[in-house]
Amino acid sequence: MTVDKQRFDRRDSVEAHEIILGLLGDDAVRETSLPELDRTPAPWESSMQATVECLSWRNVWDNLERRQTEDALGEDIYREFPVHTRSAIATAHTLLDRGVIDPDELQAKMREVRARFEGD
Repeated sequence: MTVDKQRFDRRDSVEAHEIILGLLGDDAVRETSLPELDRTPAPWESSMQATVECLSWRNVWDNLERRQTEDALGEDIYREFPVHTRSAIATAHTLLDRGVIDPDELQAKMREVRARFEGD
């Protein structure tokens, strides 16, 4: 699969932000306490880190681009998201912005994953 490496444009990302924000559960809050920062990552977080490392390794989305995307999203977009979700949010924004996935696909996959976790 070839991915167009367009530069992140915040104006084009408003729709992506609204879609992603709508996928947050009601219990998703941003933690600012030190105990939260010292916790052990959840399995999905480790998987997410491995995913972004693989994207970098395959020259699809390198770590510098990811960091620039996270910086571009900044506090105005990130403020609604828990700190540990930022890699996932930046990745979702990039995949939506590049047309790798569309909003309907993302929403369907999130419903599928959420149903799987609720069934456990």
